[in-house]
Amino acid sequence: MNHHSTSAPGGRGTVSTHSVFGAPCWVSLTSRDLEATQDFYQAVLGWKWLRGTLGDHFRTALVNGVPVAGIAAVASMWQMAVAWTPYFAVPSADEAASRARERGGTVAVGPISLPPGRAALLADRDGATFGIWEGELIGNWEAWRQAAPAFVRLHTRDAFDSAIFYGEILDWATDRPGGCEVHYEAGEVVLRSRGDVVARIESGALEAAPDPTIRPHWQVHFAVADVTACARAAEKHGGSVLVESAREAVLRDPDGAQFTVTSHRQR
Repeated sequence: MNHHSTSAPGGRGTVSTHSVFGAPCWVSLTSRDLEATQDFYQAVLGWKWLRGTLGDHFRTALVNGVPVAGIAAVASMWQMAVAWTPYFAVPSADEAASRARERGGTVAVGPISLPPGRAALLADRDGATFGIWEGELIGNWEAWRQAAPAFVRLHTRDAFDSAIFYGEILDWATDRPGGCEVHYEAGEVVLRSRGDVVARIESGALEAAPDPTIRPHWQVHFAVADVTACARAAEKHGGSVLVESAREAVLRDPDGAQFTVTSHRQR
């Protein structure tokens, strides 16, 4: 949620959610222990850390100097679940939150003002959590789009139904410049922004499943050079490996947040 912390309001080349919208624009992790979380992800993914402008509870992760993700140590303070969450760009956070409520979603936090913008944390009809952001994007947003080793995939009950829900909230498949295109490919819903695949939605999740990897959720994928090395580092630093193959592994950090490391870029 602290993705604006490295941007300069009104700065040169600033991109806002009024000109680019509907696409994932950030990924953020809620955590209980900021220092432990930083240590884990630095060991597993090699991230460096930048203190944000929001205060001591927030940090921005850097890869080769590019901001790629945020950590907010607010899980205990705000009584939130520990999880990785994608944030989607919207022209109006208040309007998007209202649309979500009207369509059976829930608003967990916000919309709240976080200058230079507004943010909210929502859940869709099947319980998958996601965020929305209105305002300026990180100052070098195009660099984030191209360099950020992140990709998001929604595991949900019914991909077609979910695509309609998100499409109506996030203005997918509109004729307005800056929006996203939606395609149906090989049983998946594929979201494209400016030609790049930025998200996928797949069916098959079970709402009542005891296994969190099977319940509806947004999964954040990070591209890495060595999946096996990341998995071993996760185990060594208090995390666990839920699923592992040569090209991909689903990991859980010491706080319980799950994420995927993959050897191939999804775009």
